[in-house]
Amino acid sequence: MDSKLQIISGKYRGRKLALPLGARPTQNRARIALFNILGSLDIHPKIVWDAFAGSGAFGVEFLSRYDDVNVIFTDVSGDSFKTINKNAAGMSGARAEMTDALNAIKRHGPAADLIFIDPPYSDPDLGPAFVRKLTPVVRNGAVLVWEMEKGNLGDKATQPLPTGWALLRDKTYGRARFLILERA
Repeated sequence: MDSKLQIISGKYRGRKLALPLGARPTQNRARIALFNILGSLDIHPKIVWDAFAGSGAFGVEFLSRYDDVNVIFTDVSGDSFKTINKNAAGMSGARAEMTDALNAIKRHGPAADLIFIDPPYSDPDLGPAFVRKLTPVVRNGAVLVWEMEKGNLGDKATQPLPTGWALLRDKTYGRARFLILERA
């Protein structure tokens, strides 16, 4: 699918990104803001897990910006898997798996320095279920970037932070709310 999505910075800056069918990718403007926040927090992970990868836009941005990063992309969709491989083509450090993110937690959670989750907005229980299962296996100091729909699960007034995590930032961009958490 043709899109206006592109890599924002780094050696692949400007590369257009393909989208899988039905994708709701993190938009360029929101990714710019997220990477500015991560930079201001001095977060430079070596291992990134893009758990509900979709197009893989978040992970390929890391690959473009940092030479020494490895990114694991997981998604259950065959179309997403193909799109991720297309978007990460020629980038060293990329590994895509067609698998369910919940089933991959024990495999990828303990090693990841940063985990990005953007589960489908149509399933508001998936994000909390993922975080509950991730919390006991992820190491202290690991960072979780959690994108959720504003106004549903993402209502700041009614949604408590998950146990075991410290809030680093809480930002809203359009219909998306981003929690940046650190495992405490």
